[in-house]
Amino acid sequence: MLNYIWLGLVLAAVVLGGLSDRLKEVTDASFNAAKTAVLEIALPLIGITALWLGVMRLAERAGMVQSLARLLQPVLRWLFPDVPAGHPAMGSMLMNLSANMIGLTNAATPLGLRAMNDLEKLNRHPGTATNAMCTFLALNTGSVQLLPTTAIGIMAAAGSLHPTAIVGTALLATMASSAAGLIAVKSLERLRGYRLPPPPAPLPDARHDEDDVDVVAPPPAIRGAGIVLVALLILFVWLLWRLLSGAPAEGVSGGAFVQFMNAVSLLAIPFFLAFFPLYAALRRVPVYEEFVEGAKEGFQVAVRIIPYLVAMLVAVGMFRAAGGIDLLAKGLRPMLDLVGFPTELLPMTLMRPLSGSATIGLFTELVSVHGPDSLVSRMGGTILGSTETTLYVVAVYFGAVGIQRTRHAVPAGLIADLAGVIASVAVCWAVFGRAG
Repeated sequence: MLNYIWLGLVLAAVVLGGLSDRLKEVTDASFNAAKTAVLEIALPLIGITALWLGVMRLAERAGMVQSLARLLQPVLRWLFPDVPAGHPAMGSMLMNLSANMIGLTNAATPLGLRAMNDLEKLNRHPGTATNAMCTFLALNTGSVQLLPTTAIGIMAAAGSLHPTAIVGTALLATMASSAAGLIAVKSLERLRGYRLPPPPAPLPDARHDEDDVDVVAPPPAIRGAGIVLVALLILFVWLLWRLLSGAPAEGVSGGAFVQFMNAVSLLAIPFFLAFFPLYAALRRVPVYEEFVEGAKEGFQVAVRIIPYLVAMLVAVGMFRAAGGIDLLAKGLRPMLDLVGFPTELLPMTLMRPLSGSATIGLFTELVSVHGPDSLVSRMGGTILGSTETTLYVVAVYFGAVGIQRTRHAVPAGLIADLAGVIASVAVCWAVFGRAG
């Protein structure tokens, strides 16, 4: 399906650009998108990915990831029945989804790339997405978030009296999008057109190790390790209490839950960067050496996704520059007027699966035109907090492991996005009525 989407975007951009005399803009957009993919996304991602893959290796060597995966094994086994119990992929996926939930996007992407790499080790069909990969992508595109920090920040900067009013609506909408994505991916994988072919027969005398991973049991912890870890936890609990008892940060006032989640998001990365190396050291793991070994993967992963990023961002940039989004919005406007869908949301809704930065720009414009506390702005903020840039996520995550046949991952992701948009509008109508 991704082949047809990519080809359709490129051809439509050239045709529309020619008809509207925008071929120069289309050409410029293609070069700018290619530059952005490499210089603004892939290269900065090298350092971030190296950092988190190094930390992830420490957590694995200390046995922490495996313990966490075993704790949630019943749920994970239901979601990913093809992944063996105790496999590192379980822990990697769990860490990625947890980071997404509390809004740690800089950590979530590298952890997601590591999860895809772990899942690829179980793949009997190189180049083709497995059921587990598609399910993992569906959970990511469902965009489970407890706090829509980006939308709240934009509304607060625009002078909103209640920028956190969308926290509840975004949580309900993201639950709907996640559920829809999960139902879609589990249903579509059973259809004939999306089924995996039979696995290739192993070579004679060849042993297929289903758990082809490097798992090393950590040595016993040093004496007094528990006391040190408790002291660190007490320190961070005290820091959390200081944040909660102090003056609220700009744009995050709005109840105990919002204040708590903002404080957790602020402390989460420093906590992880301190806790994982310390825990590993207390388990006698050579932390510097293991961190460097894990970080080495960061450069390789970031470079590997460059062709996929360039392909997707160039197609999206060309289509947008040719006026494709505006044309789609005009065509759909009469039909959506009949069902009460605000036409002002159309450009942002259509752009959401394609480009995160463009969607944020459209939402910022929406807020400035209609006011940060208007109904349509709250709908837009809820959409931003409950959906994901599906095609970008697919390009990055599958590109990291060389997946070309994406099977049902794209349809499931788009269904999740559609469910998130519908739920956002419906919930905002119910909660805010005709406010603003």
